[in-house]
Amino acid sequence: MELIFEGLKKAVILIASFDREVYEVLFLTLEVTMTSTVISSILGVAIGTAIALNEFPGRTIVVGIVNTGMGVPPVVVGLFTTLMLWRGGVFGNYEILYTPLAIIIAQVLIATPMVTGITLSALQQVPKNFHLQILALGASRVQSLFILYRQARLPLLAAIMAGFGSIISEVGAAMMVGGNIKGSTRVLTTATVMETSRGNFDTAIAFGIILLVLSFAVNYFLSYAQQKGRMK
Repeated sequence: MELIFEGLKKAVILIASFDREVYEVLFLTLEVTMTSTVISSILGVAIGTAIALNEFPGRTIVVGIVNTGMGVPPVVVGLFTTLMLWRGGVFGNYEILYTPLAIIIAQVLIATPMVTGITLSALQQVPKNFHLQILALGASRVQSLFILYRQARLPLLAAIMAGFGSIISEVGAAMMVGGNIKGSTRVLTTATVMETSRGNFDTAIAFGIILLVLSFAVNYFLSYAQQKGRMK
């Protein structure tokens, strides 16, 4: 217990004193996480909508692939991304590996199936005739989509929260494709693991506290929007 309290004390000092390394990791985490969340949300909602509103050969197989993607271990995604970005890989010439962009790519691959699957499920809960009625009343396809999104706004926000949760908590893929390089690709999760392995529990606790606060802040904002929408 003494070790925990001493670690908490030093962690508070590091945070309150605006330790350069701590906040450098925080800002990079914000940049990478927010970018990944936005991209995966756009892709996931778009793909989920396309699957939900269209009938096509092999649709059941596609849905199965999406559902499988929701449960793929992040380290497998990290391995696949590493192979694609490796010097001899398909995208090796672009020298993306061990950069923040590589982490973003891996996190988007992890979160997009999650957002896609929940979006697909949410839109399938809306009666099929509802969409046809909207179109019959003269709404354009774009207008009908906005009406459908409004109808399913609560589970769609849940989809974004799930995507963000899978990104903010991810460590394996980020370490594999980013390399945990100080000042370049070190984010809160990978920094916490590294400092813990070194026995620097005060710094690890500081990173852990910031990670929890960041996660709570974003999820609180999304939950507030979700519950506010529930009242309408």
